[in-house]
Amino acid sequence: MKKSFILALCFLTTATIVTAQNRTADKQQFASLGDFKLESGGVIKDCRIGYRTYGHLNAAKTNGILFPTWFHGTSKEIELYATPWKAIDTTKYFLILADSFGDGVSSSPSNSVKQHGADFPAFTIKDMVESEYQFLTKSLAVNHLHAVMGISMGGFQTFQWAVSYPAFMDHLIPIVGSPQMNSFDLLNANIGCKIIEADTGFHHGRYKVNPVIAAGTMLLEINFTTPAYRVKTMSRDGVAGYVRTSEAGQSKDWNDQYYQLKACMGQDISKQYNGSLKEAASHIQAKMLIIASQQDRTVSPGPAIEFSKLLPARLLVLDTELGHLAWIYFGDAALKKGVADELADGQ
Repeated sequence: MKKSFILALCFLTTATIVTAQNRTADKQQFASLGDFKLESGGVIKDCRIGYRTYGHLNAAKTNGILFPTWFHGTSKEIELYATPWKAIDTTKYFLILADSFGDGVSSSPSNSVKQHGADFPAFTIKDMVESEYQFLTKSLAVNHLHAVMGISMGGFQTFQWAVSYPAFMDHLIPIVGSPQMNSFDLLNANIGCKIIEADTGFHHGRYKVNPVIAAGTMLLEINFTTPAYRVKTMSRDGVAGYVRTSEAGQSKDWNDQYYQLKACMGQDISKQYNGSLKEAASHIQAKMLIIASQQDRTVSPGPAIEFSKLLPARLLVLDTELGHLAWIYFGDAALKKGVADELADGQ
């Protein structure tokens, strides 16, 4: 998640970030996975996974909730902008925020010493999940989770967890995620990739100074909300200033964003089942609450909604002009109640 997106989040709501009294936060931590083999056969050398924890593991080590990061978000930014403890009682559950490959905290093109920039191997959403599984089982000795949940790219990972390790958790809660991108999403993502690739400052990923790619920034941001919301929050006169800010502003590392975008484009949980989502659904064992946003222009709600029909899954569809940002601050009462009820189900 880019700096400009962070500023946008601050602008999008007047809510105050309140530090909850029922959570105990650890500082940024890292788990070393050594040389990590990817599903492509490539290897991330000296692989590290970043994470933060809140609350405490129970004696059986079964009360963990894994919360992987969204597109270019970090565990710190989840702490600041998603405030998951509004729906997750960290006096009861052990919340684990896991940094995903390519977020600039865990192993990424931007921070790798041995495989820097364009020399970093391509990774997938499935690789992210596998790294999280290894981190949980080897570093935290957690062999079963109460739940996996995530937002956006974290929702993609949640869907992948459902088929990669069906018996590893009791609950799955993907939020504005997808089991696979539809054609609109793929077109959108391809346009984003083409903009990045065509920028001379990007230099095929071999830049020495992170470039300013204004068109890439604007494309990503314009789809976070909806036309109606943009019109309400930005005047015609404000457009020129926004464009100037995008042209002068700095984003997070573009290689990192490019690699994560490619990973999202390749996500399809039906791949290991001969392209059948119905077959993929038949292997899911955990209870599932799927949360979609009806007006989402970043991750179309259709695939998640249709997938819910293949399962005995609960479905919650949010309908707000915030679009993809419908989850913001977990401020929606229905979302908070839905998550809390799902986590409590069966206990």
